[in-house]
Amino acid sequence: MTILTAPLPKIATTAIAAAGLVGGYAVARGTGIRPLGGVALAAAGAVCANSWIRTSGPARGGALLAIYLGAFGASHPLAKKIGAWPSVGAVAAGTAVAAQLISQG
Repeated sequence: MTILTAPLPKIATTAIAAAGLVGGYAVARGTGIRPLGGVALAAAGAVCANSWIRTSGPARGGALLAIYLGAFGASHPLAKKIGAWPSVGAVAAGTAVAAQLISQG
């Protein structure tokens, strides 16, 4: 059973990916419960991955999911250099640009 019956437009998955990174951090920071932020991050990633794979194929969809997860990982060491919120903003923006350039649909 899939969450979505039809793939989302490219701009929607781009926005969801960026919002997942920002929202995941905001939830973790606001509640003090890091796993809860992870749930928000994972939910957004699952929606995006589903749509990316359906519209762009498994290779591009997998690459975009790897970028999304890599951005999450990269935000941690980057935060030590530029601060938490600037780091989250930078990786969210980078993920959004990648999604627009790589995804189809």
